[in-house]
Amino acid sequence: MKLQGEGKLLRIFIGESDQWNHKPLYEELVHKARDMGLAGATVVRGIEGFGAKSRLHTTRILRLSEDLPLVIELVDTAEKIDGFLAEVDDMVEEGMVTVETVEVRKYQARNQDKDE
Repeated sequence: MKLQGEGKLLRIFIGESDQWNHKPLYEELVHKARDMGLAGATVVRGIEGFGAKSRLHTTRILRLSEDLPLVIELVDTAEKIDGFLAEVDDMVEEGMVTVETVEVRKYQARNQDKDE
């Protein structure tokens, strides 16, 4: 897959305990992105944060949370991100979703021919 030039960055901010069909929401979003052929997805686990309810989630020993903040980042063409957003809207019941324009400078797997 070739991805270069203008693209879209989709960020999904959710909690670690969020579920979709009795499974972790972050896993379901990543699997859905893969099934839909998006270029890739990364889940980042935060050590501390708060959201719309202003409830603090932290890894600190005295306030250990089992619901740490997660950010799922996906970059692809505008068309693929827009198509995936319909799924995101159905799956994400609370959290925040942002989209921004990005420039993809390089997207290549190891041992991938440079002409692909």
